[in-house]
Amino acid sequence: MKKQILALSLGVASMATFAQKAELKAAEKAIKKQQFAQAISSINAAEKLIANADDKYKAKFYFLKGKAYAAKQDYATSAAAFNKLLAFEKEIDRERYTKDAAPLLNKMIQDVSKKAVKVYNEGKDYDTAGKYFYLTYQLSPKDTSFMYNAAVAYTQSKNYEKALGYYKELKDMGYTGIETQYIATNKATGKVEPFSSKAQRDLMVRSKQYIKPTVRKTKSKVASMAKSVALILKEQGKTEEAINAMAEARKQNPKDLNLILNEAQLYIELERMDKFGELMSEAISLDPNNPILYYNLGVVNYNQGRVEDAKKYYEKAIELKPDYSDAYMNLAVTVLDKDKKIVEEMNKNLSNFKKYDQLALQQKEVYKEALPFLEKADSLNRNIDTVKTLMNIYEVLEMSDKAKEFRDLYKSMR
Repeated sequence: MKKQILALSLGVASMATFAQKAELKAAEKAIKKQQFAQAISSINAAEKLIANADDKYKAKFYFLKGKAYAAKQDYATSAAAFNKLLAFEKEIDRERYTKDAAPLLNKMIQDVSKKAVKVYNEGKDYDTAGKYFYLTYQLSPKDTSFMYNAAVAYTQSKNYEKALGYYKELKDMGYTGIETQYIATNKATGKVEPFSSKAQRDLMVRSKQYIKPTVRKTKSKVASMAKSVALILKEQGKTEEAINAMAEARKQNPKDLNLILNEAQLYIELERMDKFGELMSEAISLDPNNPILYYNLGVVNYNQGRVEDAKKYYEKAIELKPDYSDAYMNLAVTVLDKDKKIVEEMNKNLSNFKKYDQLALQQKEVYKEALPFLEKADSLNRNIDTVKTLMNIYEVLEMSDKAKEFRDLYKSMR
């Protein structure tokens, strides 16, 4: 009885092997004739039997499946088959089909990634760009930057749920976005250029067309991801979750200036200027020679009514950046802030000519104090606001020639 059962089992196994061979042979013939739908039908039939197949048939199955689905432009299914093939042949230490599959897989990756970049750069259909970027990641799972690109594209298309899902995946896998770039200087242009690999860079250096080969690391994308997640959550009305997302990122990198600035930007969006000011002070402690930080603190203090403190911050910004036109303009604004009370008093004393004239003289002194800052701002970055403000001040100060010059200039700019 045992011998009969054994004989029967061998018979079943033999029939399964025969069926596998027949289906794979049919698929191979169909692919050669470019009858891909028929090839896929044979592959689907073979797939039911492949689990117990010999190694050589498993490898051939994955290879044919990859080719057939690639021809039908079902790149996700094709790549999954090719990637299984590469992993399987590496596992059994016999690369029979790998040399043929690898270039096909690489071509798919290049085609899809180029399509993703093209659609994204056109700026019309970010949702489709996101789909192609994620497909590129599926084709080449080691290239996690394509998932990051997909998240960015879906953020642009306001497909927030997909974007958040991909950002979460990236966070869970510890993605930082830091990449090693192999670079060299082009002798003809003097420009530093990156290469796709160390081998390619070294080849170009040996050709004598490039010099100074070196390696550089790209910046971490952790801060920008945290900012994107927080702003998406804010956009969805999830304010507390947005704050928590940024705070969690800050815990991991408490001294990261970009994260501090991104969190500060979030509080601007939430109109929490008190918290913004705290974070700008923290940023200054890390980067004390950054004029933009002092300028921003000037804006915060002015908006909160601390005019003298604002003035000090603008002066510090100018000290660090003498051509900072916006800081000069805002410094003038802090001086002109004194004009508000003078105008109020003038309106109260319209019939008291003596008092009114005294106030008018005070107003002129304020304008004279602000004038050098406005003129400096205008000389560094002339725009309609600087011209209009100077025109009005020249008129009040009875500087007729200047007033006419800037009146004409203002008319020409409108």
